[in-house]
Amino acid sequence: MAVSHAQLRAFHAVAQTGSFTRAAERLFLSQPAVSDQVRKLEEQYGVLLFNRTKRAVQLTELGERLLGITQRLYAVAAEAQELLSSSRALQTGSLTLAVDSPVHVLPFIGQFNDRYPGIRFNVVTGNTDEALARLFAYQADFAVLGRPIQDEALVSVVLSSSPLLAFVAADHPLAARESIVLADLDDQPLVLRERGSMTRQLIELELQREGLRLRSAIEVEGREAVFEAVAGGLGIGIVSAAEFGSSRSLHALPILDCRQRMTETMVCLREQSSRRIIETFLELVRSNVGI
Repeated sequence: MAVSHAQLRAFHAVAQTGSFTRAAERLFLSQPAVSDQVRKLEEQYGVLLFNRTKRAVQLTELGERLLGITQRLYAVAAEAQELLSSSRALQTGSLTLAVDSPVHVLPFIGQFNDRYPGIRFNVVTGNTDEALARLFAYQADFAVLGRPIQDEALVSVVLSSSPLLAFVAADHPLAARESIVLADLDDQPLVLRERGSMTRQLIELELQREGLRLRSAIEVEGREAVFEAVAGGLGIGIVSAAEFGSSRSLHALPILDCRQRMTETMVCLREQSSRRIIETFLELVRSNVGI
């Protein structure tokens, strides 16, 4: 018996939203109707796709594998829809960008919106590893990574390259300095991002190269959390110079002997790069970074 498209669509919506209720809202169906479609799919093949509790819905191992297939299925469906409606392409549609920091793509989004106001953007933040995972899972059209990448499955554009920058609260002892060297960070309390962050990986490499001690005062998730923790006096933060911005409560400290640089790279799946909306956004970015 052929797999029911309606059942797959219900499964996919529940898997993506993590909730039968939210899946029903997305599909404009009742919650019992969505539950019934998923139940029939499981019963038809004698499988369990979700572990259900009163508080949560979690994919089983088989459910995770099926989600990988439905993500590809609906990515192809979106490509087909775009092809068939090419006469009015770029009048409506959406692009999802998974980024480590929005600052690197906001100017491009602004320019694109000026030219194609009907296109809606969704920007999802996370570290480099998370952004790349979203791209390969077909949950994003583009990913912005904090490092260069060599992968034949990807089309990439280097957006910028910036040195690492330390920063402290305005009342920190180092706030009287104009710059520092790596030795000034030896065994000093650092506010570090989660593992998977390129900023963290690069400063760890630099300190290791110099034989210096890395002391984590606190580990936080996300760049904004680092800024808040440093402003609260919890330690020294590290960030790409391009992402520091300006703040009266924080003092920037260039690291004079730091060799590592943060290279921001935008990538998309090569198999998706011929879609008109993706191709057009790529062309705009390339024209602005001189590629």
